[in-house]
Amino acid sequence: MDFWPKQISRAIELASTSGGTNELLVFYTHLLSAQAEVYEFLLNQRDWRPSGELETDLPVFRSTFATILKTVERAGPSSLVEIARRLQSGEAIDEMLLNYWHAPADTDFFAKAFLQPYAQYVAQLHDRNAAANERRCPVCNGKPQLSFLQNQETTAESGNRDLMCAKCLSVWSFRRVVCANCGEENPAKLAYFQTTTFNHVRLEACDTCKHYLKGVDLTRLGHAQPLVDEVAAAPLDLWAVEHGYTKIELNLIGL
Repeated sequence: MDFWPKQISRAIELASTSGGTNELLVFYTHLLSAQAEVYEFLLNQRDWRPSGELETDLPVFRSTFATILKTVERAGPSSLVEIARRLQSGEAIDEMLLNYWHAPADTDFFAKAFLQPYAQYVAQLHDRNAAANERRCPVCNGKPQLSFLQNQETTAESGNRDLMCAKCLSVWSFRRVVCANCGEENPAKLAYFQTTTFNHVRLEACDTCKHYLKGVDLTRLGHAQPLVDEVAAAPLDLWAVEHGYTKIELNLIGL
């Protein structure tokens, strides 16, 4: 699977060109590399596949949590470095991970960073469920991290919209002009904002529930990686907060 190498490559590319978000992307590059190590560890376990029950699976890869901690200590912001050092003592880590797994919170940075590769691997091996809510991931019921447009047929004039799960990174189809948080369908209630700096990324906001996420248009920039480009377009998050919108799910960097 080339998902993780593509994310790392794109983060390196953007870190050299994105000006004000350069420092953010440098850290994210290190973090993606650490997540890729966790994923490769899981993938290379002989005669083992994850059950999807974290309580059962955690002992197999719990040791790789140190990869995330060391990466943060080496390249992260001071606020996270302090927490990483405390966690190295092993204090209550399993409880933290299990709590996140059963009740994800977008502010639980360390649990989210560590468990994303595991959740992705689980999602690849298990069937999708019939989602009761189209706005939630059909694999793990997680919230959407972002949306993106892509042409699924060469004859398509406008892209098909997909959502990407914040927890397991699964992708599912979603209607084009609908709020991904509350389901609002009235175009007059749906606002969009973008800048010339990131003209392939736009902020998709809803004036009914006052929530938003960012959308990446792969029909404009086909080599973009939505997970990384969403982080790079951090100025859009600042605009959204200033105008009273709340993000459906903070990204791993906390924006």
